[in-house]
Amino acid sequence: MDNILERLKSIERKLDELAVLNKETLTLKEAAKYLDLSCSHLYKLTYSKQIPHYKPRGKNVFFERRELDKWLLQNRQATKAEIEQAANDYEAKGGER
Repeated sequence: MDNILERLKSIERKLDELAVLNKETLTLKEAAKYLDLSCSHLYKLTYSKQIPHYKPRGKNVFFERRELDKWLLQNRQATKAEIEQAANDYEAKGGER
């Protein structure tokens, strides 16, 4: 019986995760879960204006999932191969930009 209850709880958690992935606008708690951050850390990011967010009535915080994805993908790091290619291109041009 305990095994069945545990499996049902696991299924319920998965369904909750899927529901968040289908939403365009997320609450602070949902966004924290989506970003794998604590609520307190996410709130600090909003307070310091480091992450895009909305406060429609100046109280509750909301996020657009699309903007969170864009925020996550900022500051891309070049691969070793890309850096080597850029260096080769630079040398091929005689060190000129």
